[in-house]
Amino acid sequence: MKLRLFLCQLLVMSNSVLWAQSKEITPGENLILDGVPKIPASIVDEVGMYSEFRSAGFSGWHPLKREMLIITRFADIPQVHLVKSPGGARTQLTFFKERVGGVSFQPTRGDYFIFSKDIGGNENFQKYRYDFATGKVTLLTDGVSRNTGGTWSNKGDRIAYQSNRRNGKDVDVYIMNPADPSTDKRVAELSGGGWGVLDWSPDDRKLLLVEGVSVNESYVWELDIATGAQTLITPKDSMEKTAYGTAFYSKDGRGIFLTTDKESEFQRLAFMDLTTRNIKYLTTRISWDVSEISVNRDRSKIAFTTNEDGLSVLRIMDLSNYKEKVFDKLPVGYIGGLEWSYDGKELGMTLNSAKYPSDVYSMKVSNGQLERWTFSETAGLNTETFSEAKLVRWKSFDGRMISGFLFMPPAKFTGKRPVIVDIHGGPEAQSRPLFLGRDNYFLNELGVAIIKPNIRGSTGYGKTFMKLDNGFLREDSYKDIHALFDWIQAQPELDADRIMITGGSYGGHMTLALSTYYPDRIRCAVSLVGMSNLVTFLENTSGYRQDLRRVEYGDERDEKMRAFLLRIAPLNNADKIKKPLFIIQGANDPRVPVSEAEQMLNTLKKNQTPVWYLVAKDEGHGFAKKKNVDFQFYATILFVKEFLLK
Repeated sequence: MKLRLFLCQLLVMSNSVLWAQSKEITPGENLILDGVPKIPASIVDEVGMYSEFRSAGFSGWHPLKREMLIITRFADIPQVHLVKSPGGARTQLTFFKERVGGVSFQPTRGDYFIFSKDIGGNENFQKYRYDFATGKVTLLTDGVSRNTGGTWSNKGDRIAYQSNRRNGKDVDVYIMNPADPSTDKRVAELSGGGWGVLDWSPDDRKLLLVEGVSVNESYVWELDIATGAQTLITPKDSMEKTAYGTAFYSKDGRGIFLTTDKESEFQRLAFMDLTTRNIKYLTTRISWDVSEISVNRDRSKIAFTTNEDGLSVLRIMDLSNYKEKVFDKLPVGYIGGLEWSYDGKELGMTLNSAKYPSDVYSMKVSNGQLERWTFSETAGLNTETFSEAKLVRWKSFDGRMISGFLFMPPAKFTGKRPVIVDIHGGPEAQSRPLFLGRDNYFLNELGVAIIKPNIRGSTGYGKTFMKLDNGFLREDSYKDIHALFDWIQAQPELDADRIMITGGSYGGHMTLALSTYYPDRIRCAVSLVGMSNLVTFLENTSGYRQDLRRVEYGDERDEKMRAFLLRIAPLNNADKIKKPLFIIQGANDPRVPVSEAEQMLNTLKKNQTPVWYLVAKDEGHGFAKKKNVDFQFYATILFVKEFLLK
């Protein structure tokens, strides 16, 4: 196993040496390029250590021992590793050409774990079992459909998960004993693509399900496993749409704890009595979203985080009296992947900040003491010197205040600095002050400032704000960035004449749209897996996603909405794009089909607009393989130097 790891590392090193010895980088056969110039091999040495950052994510505790599974990358793609002590060796367990995720120990013995893997980023995830005794990997699902989730029963003998194998569009619930794949059985036939399993009842006879209609509307159901009967637990209110984040049963099974924005702008933690359906809100005093929760084994305590202006705050609540303790001495940044240890004395988690990549920690719940389990390599760079994120705000066209995070280059760069505006996806996502990884090169070596805006439609600022870009309001989000351009112009340290816009997924759509709306305000643009026409996107995205996305963007089957979406489509306004554009796409993307990139490329070429085009045949919604990410990075640097900095 160690020999295989060494050979993988040697392959990566030898690729870098070959590039450095030649005059230019030769793209792999998996990459399709159009308009991208030859990339000099010298760029490998120039960017050097910025392409070698690693990170690690917590995946779960062993149920009997103080050991954990993590996800990290040694070679080309993240894999499962075992760590037996804080700071201990990371022993690689899986060796695939594709990324893995959805990892969890068998919860009573820990003699195996299950995980998910797709092919080439197609997101048709399959479930597998890894046996520690033999190192053998067994396929558990059909090898074709999309299978997600994997919630363990209290006895640890079954998992409940979701799959679209029946028709490719609707998501049903299945139960399986992973030790015996032949036990796989569909227990609920459902309608729609937004279903998920949340929890098993204490007696393992029922399941809590969530039905997601949109980011602003969802419902919690109870499923009787034996009969298949489905009972709606949370009411449907025609006057106000309500969202439920997650839920789990109380210790006695007579109630559920859940997160919801019912009667509130934000997701609050609450308790519902299943007999009376009365709700008691437990975190009303916190005017921020409760974003993640984890219950301990005996269901007596929960750990939860709140998202406070993009920063995570950790709390633990005693469910017998609802008293809580705030752990405010943790590093400032993002906390994710919370899970209680088998003995209830520790929490496992992933921590990330602007100065440090993601790493795995445990925290003693008695005193908040942290122990670091992984020390991800930063390629010798002193990340302590990296730029901190500064929260900034600006007024948009309607007087509403919009916020974002500004990263400034080191003081050695004088004069007004060029700016990269990096727009998040979703659109119901949020830019947070996280580690920038490779993007630190633009800050530290090229002197480019980076702004990550949270325009209307972003999560984290209340459900009203999140709805402000829906349907016919789409153009208002474009205006938020136009207002940001004005704000940049007013800052003495920023150069409003040198702005590049970029973003992935919906951020890629924003990039294309802004290139048509405000071409005179930018120098260039980089769109990653962006939608060029919301009508063709909605018609061609995977069937299990269509209805969910129609709630956000509008239903293209409605005559008036279709006309509106066609009118604002970047594809139909491509003649207004005057500045150079770089389009990056994965050929296997199930969310934003490659056709969205192809049609924009063909139109721009007809218009003789400067355009670069990069497609990876073995990637999906964004690049995951290091060799592809590296090539994308080198090409983007070349693009920035040519069109933003000159």
